[in-house]
Amino acid sequence: MSHSRTHTPCRLGLALALGITFLFTSAGQLYAGVDSDLELAVERYVKKLRSQGKLRGDERTAWSVYDFTNDKKLVSINENVPMQAASMIKPYLALAFFHQVKAGKLVYGPESKRQMERMIQVSDNNATNWVMRQTGGPVSTQRLLKAHYPSLCQNMSLVEYIPSGGRTYRNKASAKDYSRFLYALWKDRLPHSSEMKRIMNLPGSDRLYTKVPAVPKGTKVYNKTGSTAMCCGDMGIIYAVDKNGRRHAYTVIGIIESGRRNTSYGPWISSRANVIRGVSGIVYNGMKKQLNL
Repeated sequence: MSHSRTHTPCRLGLALALGITFLFTSAGQLYAGVDSDLELAVERYVKKLRSQGKLRGDERTAWSVYDFTNDKKLVSINENVPMQAASMIKPYLALAFFHQVKAGKLVYGPESKRQMERMIQVSDNNATNWVMRQTGGPVSTQRLLKAHYPSLCQNMSLVEYIPSGGRTYRNKASAKDYSRFLYALWKDRLPHSSEMKRIMNLPGSDRLYTKVPAVPKGTKVYNKTGSTAMCCGDMGIIYAVDKNGRRHAYTVIGIIESGRRNTSYGPWISSRANVIRGVSGIVYNGMKKQLNL
């Protein structure tokens, strides 16, 4: 697991004795990682992009991969670092809403279903704010989530509605938050998990499957992207098929956060989305070897 704090020599020695590996960031901070070839491949890819100028020095990244078949974390890079959530916060808003439905305080009917689908499938910000108002707004929604799902939102900070124009920079979460959310979702441990999975699987934007040559056509993806002039991300579950027709699920989470607002939004978000697609391809090829995909 990754840690955003530096380690004292004593703690470092203990961690190394326990078989935990460490990675230095460009800022010289030390983060715990997992001992896997896949993590090293992602690190090399990101380092190469930085050397080529395709990732700037003021851009930090976080990556997470979890293999459900072998019940193992395969990539953990800057997982505990809170970063801008952008629209990746929206599945949490769905969770809060469905929690209240299960508690009998809200009703999931035709209107709320329409708003929920628009919030997740097409990332409609008006629908997002509608859903958040049903659970009392940002402060009340965060309080509900942290009270009932603390392990899923350890680094989450939900403080604002989506502003006019979509420039939401203040809500934050970490790759580990998303990883735990997706794990609980896939294991049907959340209220209305099947409905949330259905909505996250609707045709829409993604950076984990679409335009990723390594991932075969027809592979299922359950995801939510996040896009602002300072954040490009995706959090999702890839549901792949092996050569014997068996299904295998694994998570891929990628976040690129810029230290400044990019004035050329289109080119920046497109190029960074392709970075995430590159990582997703690396992950699929790694899983292909392990799972006979």
